[in-house]
Amino acid sequence: MTKQKYFLLIVLLGSLTALGPFSIDMYLPGFPAIAKDLNTTVLKVSLSLSSYFIGISAGQLLYGPLLDRFGRKKPLYIGLLVYIIASAFCVFASSLDALIILRFLQAIGSCAAAVASIAMVRDLFPVKENAKVFALLMLVVGVSPMIAPTLGGYVTVAWGWHSVFIILMGLGVLNLIASWLWLPDSYKPDTSLSLKPLPILKNFLSVLKEPQFYTYAFTGALAFSGLFAYISGSPLVFIDIFQVSEEGYGWIFALLATGLIGSSQINTFLLRKYKSEQVIFAALSTQVVIVLFFLLGSINNWFGLTETVLLLFLFLSCLGLTNPNTSALSLAPFSKNAGSASALMGAVQMGLGALASFGVSMFEVKSAVPMVAIMTGTTIIALMILVIGRRNIMVQIEESKDASAFIH
Repeated sequence: MTKQKYFLLIVLLGSLTALGPFSIDMYLPGFPAIAKDLNTTVLKVSLSLSSYFIGISAGQLLYGPLLDRFGRKKPLYIGLLVYIIASAFCVFASSLDALIILRFLQAIGSCAAAVASIAMVRDLFPVKENAKVFALLMLVVGVSPMIAPTLGGYVTVAWGWHSVFIILMGLGVLNLIASWLWLPDSYKPDTSLSLKPLPILKNFLSVLKEPQFYTYAFTGALAFSGLFAYISGSPLVFIDIFQVSEEGYGWIFALLATGLIGSSQINTFLLRKYKSEQVIFAALSTQVVIVLFFLLGSINNWFGLTETVLLLFLFLSCLGLTNPNTSALSLAPFSKNAGSASALMGAVQMGLGALASFGVSMFEVKSAVPMVAIMTGTTIIALMILVIGRRNIMVQIEESKDASAFIH
């Protein structure tokens, strides 16, 4: 594989992976404006964020079997079309209920891009390279939380929150065109796979029974669900409590994203000396210490804006180390049904993320405590699952015999 083709694949897969995060981040600064327009509260508006996470979780279970049965590109095209249409209808949403439903449909469309891109990493690159590729994808994806909220803040102030969804619709169109023109066919459709509910369920159960999968998938998902609690609670914390402007919120969000992006790239260098499982354990242990201190300080009102930003930065930096490695180790045992494995991994991550987001929105309290408490709980449980689950892994797979296959 040439350097040019490698670079193009990373950009294409990264842009597909970033579509979902961009759809989440860009409308966050508009929460107060949406609440005012739709006669509701900022916390109630965050339910449209929870519905998006639920849509991604459910949609990934749908697209996983389709990607294995029909190949990667056809289901991807269908998903992007659903995303484009749902985004267009979001522009005209006139009630919170309508927005919640349309965000769910928008997520159903965007998750095709997320599942396809993750499965194609397994198709196109050796297993031993997967953690590095995921880290590079996170670099591309990391542009989203740096650009999207800042852009969303300025767009909302200039033209209103409806215009955000016009931009998202345009991004969906661009991804569809780019995928059709430049994305390779990376997987031969497996016509032996049944799309009946029972065989699909059995396929998912066979993936779930793999100790390496459930250990690292649930560890990564629980650790990462703290990010969803942060995303859901941050408009309240920064805009309502600390009185930051919509534009200022975007800049803070971008600053915090550099912690996630920077550590994910440091991960690439750490893997030259340490194994993925060592990095995960060290990062997660550090994350536990950070959130416990954060929770204690939040309960006792120790922290102002600066301290809150610093602690969130450290928290997100730990996630940048755990996420690429847990993703790589979760998928390493699979080749034939990588689509189903990646879909199940994504569904677990988004499902737990939706619960974390929903949990934050349920507290009608003008405080950072609910957000930080959920971040703390999920991080501690993640570390417990990692410690217990590793005992059930007989032989950890980090590369396999078919890992050297490339698409030329």
